[in-house]
Amino acid sequence: MMKLICVALVAMLSLTHALVKEEIQAKEYLENLNKELARRTNIETEASWAYGSNINEENEKRKNEVSAELAKFMKEVSVDIQKFNWRSYQNEDIKRQFKSLSKLGYAALPEADYAEFLEAVSSMESNFAKVKVCDYKDNTKCDLSLEPEIEEVITKSRDPEELKHYWVQFYAKAGTAVRPQFERYVELNTKAAKLNNFTSGAEVWLDEYEDETFEKQLEDIFAEIRPLYEQVHGYVRYRLRQHYGDTVVPEKGPLPMHLLGNMWAQQWSDIADLVSPFPDKPLVDVTAEMVKQGYTPLKMFQMGDDFFTSMNLTKLPQEFWDKSIIEKPTDGRDLVCHASAWDFYLQNDVRIKQCTQVTQNQLFTVHHELGHIQYFLQYQHLPFVYRTGANPGFHEAVGDVLSLSVSTPKHLEKINLLHNFVLDEEARINQLFLTALDKIVFLPFAFTMDKYRWSLFRGEVEKSKWNCAFWKLREEYSGIEPPVVRTEKDFDAPAKYHISADVEYLRYLVSFIIQFQFYKSACIKAGQYDPKNPALPLDNCDIYGSVEAGAAFHNMLSLGASKPWPDALEAFNGERIMSGKAIAEYFEPLRVWLEAENIKNNVHIGWTASDKCVSA
Repeated sequence: MMKLICVALVAMLSLTHALVKEEIQAKEYLENLNKELARRTNIETEASWAYGSNINEENEKRKNEVSAELAKFMKEVSVDIQKFNWRSYQNEDIKRQFKSLSKLGYAALPEADYAEFLEAVSSMESNFAKVKVCDYKDNTKCDLSLEPEIEEVITKSRDPEELKHYWVQFYAKAGTAVRPQFERYVELNTKAAKLNNFTSGAEVWLDEYEDETFEKQLEDIFAEIRPLYEQVHGYVRYRLRQHYGDTVVPEKGPLPMHLLGNMWAQQWSDIADLVSPFPDKPLVDVTAEMVKQGYTPLKMFQMGDDFFTSMNLTKLPQEFWDKSIIEKPTDGRDLVCHASAWDFYLQNDVRIKQCTQVTQNQLFTVHHELGHIQYFLQYQHLPFVYRTGANPGFHEAVGDVLSLSVSTPKHLEKINLLHNFVLDEEARINQLFLTALDKIVFLPFAFTMDKYRWSLFRGEVEKSKWNCAFWKLREEYSGIEPPVVRTEKDFDAPAKYHISADVEYLRYLVSFIIQFQFYKSACIKAGQYDPKNPALPLDNCDIYGSVEAGAAFHNMLSLGASKPWPDALEAFNGERIMSGKAIAEYFEPLRVWLEAENIKNNVHIGWTASDKCVSA
């Protein structure tokens, strides 16, 4: 018996010794692999940048070839990884790296399928970038692009027929035109998910949040915020009826989306002039002042850089200024103008591509994109596998915290863009309402972008009802409808860039919730917010120059994805749970005002069903 025990003990020690030895080898393997992945991903990112900056067949071919090469390499890596017993290792960091690397994503597809997948997405993205429509007043002039010409009309025109004209043309060309590619994309997305041992592409995306209850948590947070959204929606409909009349805007029905100042009705701040609670009080819009002071896109980015360095965060490297595209090129090339931040996985090679206009909103967008850049710079010391956000929503939230601060009257006065502005109670309600038209209105929109795709990935909707399923969700969550009746001959979802380009959208919903948690904590650290002091309200907090807030950001951002996101949140403010409390706290004065005002004006809250999509 004793002999048997000894033999077992020797075998166990031998196994443990072998595992320890293997773990040391695994660590070395990961160090080399991370360097190789950074090198290869840099090449792929350069090819994607070249294509996105100059859309032509040669660049598209090169981009797809490089992506296919990287996918092939990742397949080889997945075979190598299986040789390691990483799940039994002692070191949690090594286990986390292996777990992350074991996800192949679309690279799991057979070579021919992967090439077809790339072709489908490239084709949709290219189609979106190249959409041109005809002028409302001159149907022989058919060279109007989304940015800037169509957006200029959508944001500024108050003629319902003109707005309808551009809406119908854009959705036909950006959406309906790519239905065959989108159908194939969904099939290949599902195939890739199953090859990665997920039930569908929905679960692949949700897995990034490392919490099986995440979908339910978001539903619960959204349910908490929905009453405020319904108050905003009811008030906007009431005011639009006053402007357009009851033949254009219904008393109880969904809002006609083409009247809301945005092609996708995702944010409504561009119609603030029509719906502002106190029209006689000036709204904060410093666009004219920026133009008057000779602002340029370069100056806007320099100001963003200054905001980060004022908090003792990292200054933009020279490579950023040398390699970024911050104005629309004038050489006639097609490019993806949608603002984006890029990490090239070297040291300090970070860039932004944005067709920047000199406007207040674009000033905020600049800060948002620079938030991504700051995140890249803060975690660039980490192994490749950790060079991403704690979750996708964290990456989106960082710059928005600064945008919340930049948009305050306090900050705009500090940078000499706002003069003689009196923030009394009426001006405060106006300002909160303006912010709600962006931040609160966006929440149901963002949720539906992925709820819709989840339902397709999970096979919950028949193909013959795909288009109406999209509009049903938009109506159910946002209470909006298209300006004309849609059918299954139309296909409207890909008219949103992120849907054409296979970009998960939940990150933006998470960001819009969690940024208020970050902002509230940063404001307290900066001594700019005290719930017990009316002189220091949350909605006029400016964290510019706060080294304490900067240190909290550094603690969180420098972790990258090396820890689960609750650990990163805890590093920032000691909390571990995502919550809607901070966003509710920020908008509480507005909620109180809106509820009383809507009761006073007998405003209908909620909306009746839409009849603007017919399946058969």
